[in-house]
Amino acid sequence: MNPIIVLNNIHKCYPLYHHITGGFRNFLFHMPTAVKQLQNTKFWALQGISFEVNRGETFGVIGRNGAGKSTLLGLIARVMKPTSGTIAINAGKIAPLLELGAGFHVDLTGRENIVLNGMLLGMAKKEITSKLGEIIEFSELHEFIDQPLRIYSSGMLARLGFSVAVHIEPDLLLVDEILAVGDIEFQKKCIDRMLEFKKKNVSIVIVSHSMQDVEKMCDRAAWIENHKVRMIGDAKTVVAAYKGARE
Repeated sequence: MNPIIVLNNIHKCYPLYHHITGGFRNFLFHMPTAVKQLQNTKFWALQGISFEVNRGETFGVIGRNGAGKSTLLGLIARVMKPTSGTIAINAGKIAPLLELGAGFHVDLTGRENIVLNGMLLGMAKKEITSKLGEIIEFSELHEFIDQPLRIYSSGMLARLGFSVAVHIEPDLLLVDEILAVGDIEFQKKCIDRMLEFKKKNVSIVIVSHSMQDVEKMCDRAAWIENHKVRMIGDAKTVVAAYKGARE
């Protein structure tokens, strides 16, 4: 096997900030104790995560809200760093769809944002320009494409973001719940495009609450529970176990 992603004992911690009890004066008089309390107040978003994603594999990440799924995808996308552990990504072009409107500028038009976002994702300006018509056609935003993004709805932003990402021909596509936004027709169009990528051996990691989509698209899946991996295996087996635990 030639894994495209290798995660080894990943931990991710965030400090929790509180109001200083007893006021600032009390904080100054009891500084060593107060500082120690602040340092010890932490939230562990992920604890001891280890797994590999194989090249050409479609890998699902499932679990309840707050389990750590989106944090995990953010670490793989390199938009944040782990507190400890190592992540190896053996990919050229990575297309992350982690947040609606990420990399967009609200005062620029849809057309201008396609060029901006494409360049942020590693495309040359000439390459983006040559694919501009295809991207606009896929997004179905023709009448709004020369309007500023501040008038776009969340669904329109999702269309634009997905349309750019799927035209950069990535080695690795990261998708975080973006298919939950927009109408049914466009969702189907997105899924069909990802299935095309799958046939071309593009590696895909999907965070989703749609068990149907995970079963349909994914080869394997990881179930994250309470910030740890509870189960990894064949997508249908993991989904069945997850559903069973929730009944």
